[in-house]
Amino acid sequence: MRENPKQQIRIWAMLCHLSALLWVPLASLLLIGIPLYLPFLNIVPPLIIWHWKKTQDPWIDFQGKESLNFQLSLTAYALIVIVASLFLVLITCGMVVTTNVTAKYLETVFNNLITALGVFISVIMVSQLSLVNFAAFKAYKGQHYRYPFTIRFLK
Repeated sequence: MRENPKQQIRIWAMLCHLSALLWVPLASLLLIGIPLYLPFLNIVPPLIIWHWKKTQDPWIDFQGKESLNFQLSLTAYALIVIVASLFLVLITCGMVVTTNVTAKYLETVFNNLITALGVFISVIMVSQLSLVNFAAFKAYKGQHYRYPFTIRFLK
């Protein structure tokens, strides 16, 4: 039985969103000890699908841009937090060199920084998983959905 063209378009629109979660099964390889470094894996699959299918239908074009804008925004937010964290580490190391700060104080600062980063990464991951699934569901149903806190890189 062949799917109708409208359903195929909705499936491709849905895949623009879901392909951003390709990093999830690959991240599990890290947990079992297989070294893996795949930066921007949340951006490349939606970009490929969108670029390949965007001329087929405006719905795929819209959903692909929406997915890419959200993934690019998440990446930008993560990079900002990483840069800010590195800045805090440099300031802390500078304080250690210029003052008589104890190792216990330095350890406390680094532990707090690592905890804050862990919380931020957890919030980003849970948000990405839930919002991407919700957007994919809406795209398949043919309903408009705009991700929250998204910078519109692609108009």
